[in-house]
Formats: sequence, C-alpha cells, structure tokens
Amino acid sequence: MDPGGLTALDAARIAERVHEGWTSAVDVARAHLARIAEHDGRIGAFQVVDPARVLAEAQYVDTRADRFALPLAGVPLAVKDCVDVAGYPTRHGCAATSGESARRDDELVKRLRAAGAVVVGKTRMPELAVWGFTHSALGTTRNPLDEALDPGGSSGGSAAAVAAGMAAIALGTDGGGSIRIPAAYCGLVGLKPGSGVVPPPGKATEHWYGLSEAGPIARTARDAATVLGVLRGEALHLDGTDGPRRIALSLAVPSPFGRLHADHRAAAVGAAARLRAGPDGAAVVLADPPYPRTLGLRWLRRWQAGVARDVAALGLDPADLEARTAAVARRGRRVQRIAPPRPATAAAWRDEVVGWLDDGGFDLLLGPATAAPPPAAGAFAGRGYLRTLAAQTAQVPFTQAWNLAGLPAVVAPVRVGGRQVGVQLVGRPGAEGLLLAAAARLEHRVVPMAGAAAPRSYV
Repeated sequence: MDPGGLTALDAARIAERVHEGWTSAVDVARAHLARIAEHDGRIGAFQVVDPARVLAEAQYVDTRADRFALPLAGVPLAVKDCVDVAGYPTRHGCAATSGESARRDDELVKRLRAAGAVVVGKTRMPELAVWGFTHSALGTTRNPLDEALDPGGSSGGSAAAVAAGMAAIALGTDGGGSIRIPAAYCGLVGLKPGSGVVPPPGKATEHWYGLSEAGPIARTARDAATVLGVLRGEALHLDGTDGPRRIALSLAVPSPFGRLHADHRAAAVGAAARLRAGPDGAAVVLADPPYPRTLGLRWLRRWQAGVARDVAALGLDPADLEARTAAVARRGRRVQRIAPPRPATAAAWRDEVVGWLDDGGFDLLLGPATAAPPPAAGAFAGRGYLRTLAAQTAQVPFTQAWNLAGLPAVVAPVRVGGRQVGVQLVGRPGAEGLLLAAAARLEHRVVPMAGAAAPRSYV
C-alpha cells in the first residue's frame, strides 16, 4: 500500500517532503519495500533486498541532524550488483561467484548514503555486465513498461527498479551503453559521465581499459544532475544553465549491421525540433560524426580484453561461465597477448570527434539511443556468442563510440505514438550539465509519429 503516492514521486520531491517533515525516510522506505514485495516477483529487478537493513538505514536518516540539508534525504536507491554495498552479497550476475557479503560500501555508495540516500537493494544484470540485455542464470528481468519485453542492459535491473517505482534513483555502470540502453528502453534519463568525472567502483583507476563509467539512472534530468553532483563531489545545478546554441543531428548508424526503426528516427528528428523551438531554441544541422570503419572493432577489442581481465581478477573458472561469456573472455585473452589496447587509440578518436564538433561549431550531437524497440524478455537465453553479438550490434549500435572516446552522453525519453523512445545527446569533455539541461527540455515530451517529420537541415 502507498496511500501517500510516495513511490510515484521523483527524488527531488521525496527529499523535499522529508526536508519539510511531510513524511519520514522510514515511511518512504516502507512504501517502496511494499511495492517491491508486490511487483518484483514478476519484474525481477532485484537480486537481493534486505527489508530490515533498509528500514534501519532509513531510520538513521530520520535521526540525522543535517537531514534538512541532504540533497537525497530518504531517497530510495537501487545499486547495480557489480558495486559493493556493505552487508549485501555481490554475485556479478554470475552463478560461479561466491556471493559473499561485502564488508564495506564502495566509495560511490558511501557518497550517496552520506547525501541521505537509502539503499533498497542490489539489482540484476547479465553475467559480468557483458551484454545490453538483462538475463543470466540468476534470472530474467522484465521491462515495467511492457513485461513481455527486456529492460536492456547491463544495468537493466537498476532501470527496471526505477521504472517500476521500486526505487527513485539507481546507480549503474556503462562500458558500451549499459546505463543508456536500459534508460532508453525503460523511459528514463541515463547519464554516462565523461572519463574521470566519477571515480570507478572499487579501488581501480579505470575499468575495461577506460571504457566503463559509473553514473545515474533517474526519472528526470534534474534528479540525474543531483546524483551526479553527489558522485563527483561537486553539486551540479541545472538552473541557469544555458542551453545548446547549435546542434548536430545525425541519423547515421555507426554499425554496418544496424537498421534504424522508423519510430526511433522520428524520435531523434522530433527531439531536434523540440530543441529548436522557442525564442531560445538552438540551430540544428544534419551532420554525421566522422565514424571510422574500424570503430566497432576498436571498441570490441577493449571490451573483450576488459572482460578477460575481470574473469582473471575474480578468479573465475571459464568452465563455470555461460558459453558466450567464456567466448568473450577467451577472445580478450588473445587481445591481451597479441595487441593489448593502447590509450592512444581512444585518444585519437576523442580528438577527432572534438575537432569535428569544433569545426562545425556544434555544442552537442543528437541522435537515436537505440536502433529498435526492446527485444522480448529472455530472448537471448541459450544463444551463443556470435548470434548474441550480431543481434546486439544491430539493435544497440549508437552508444559504444562514446565509451571509446570517453565523452559524456545522456539518454532522455520522448513520446512517439504514445510510446517512450530514447534519444541520445553527446558533448565535449565537461559538458554533463549542458547535456542534462537539454535532456530536461526533452524528457517525456510528445514528438510527431513516424513518417510525420522528414529529415532535413534547418537553422
């Protein structure tokens, strides 16, 4: 039961109610725990929830003398399984790992708890966070917008928890779209910060050879900005943030295997029209980034080598992994042995993209977030490495380039024919605030149906 409608509130409104004394962190936690108990048996967003621990944590927030100033006071937080939370087992989406409880919080979780957030549970992901869907030996996660569909991955459990009202915000990681793909599929805002903005989980200086970043999944861009401010240790305020003045709209598919669905084309074109509208609207020009033919291969080699490094670091026996995960790690070991990923490769691509933005005078790049709607829940169960990789390459080709470049990218949902469709915005290093300000102008806004707006260049 949720008589106060607490599970429908975004993080900003929950914190406001706790600040004003209209509700308590314990009441918020109870409402979200009740919703988890009611819905998660079907959705499968969480890997583990400890109600007693959640209520104790919420009670502590209510006793804090500084709770009136906490930006996330009493806000329910879902944490991706690969990030340590004290007292919770970390399974890495892999049945082979021990599942022993973490002794202490990851630094990112410490920061979020210090800001008043209440961890409501650890969320599911595919094995070792490898894929853009959420299914593993530990279970299948479903999309709350349509339970027949997949929520995306690898932060799919985190996105499903927020979309289903079981958490107000979530912490995810993104090595090739793992925050942005679930955000797009679940009608949420998801941000991959630029390189070095947020410390990586654990004590490592980087993850997956620099591909992976931690970031927020939220219902609004404003909430995502609040979470990012907490994670990076410096507040980020969207109020007064000037919007983009000149935007590049690109519908080009970086992968030769992907085909853009008509509604996803319409979402990008309609989002451009929204950002162009009004007296403070931006100029929008059709322009494609200089995607190299080898872009996918460059990212793929880093991804494979990163997974191989994770398997070795966790001491996993490849025989205990899914066959396709073992295949990724096997190829990654070959990459490590023959031609390890070089920082210069990623730096060259980043410099090329930033130069292209500079030459065109573009503040942001706008385009589709995914090429097609979500696949069916569990659709990839039992598929081998090559079939899975081919399907993923076709469905989600737009996100990996920006992990390789280390540039910030955000996904925001717009409405096409009554359906939530994600669009992606990419910016220069340090452009997280500008990206989220643009996302705030787009989130949940209606854009024309497929075919209603033909691609064109307009200023």
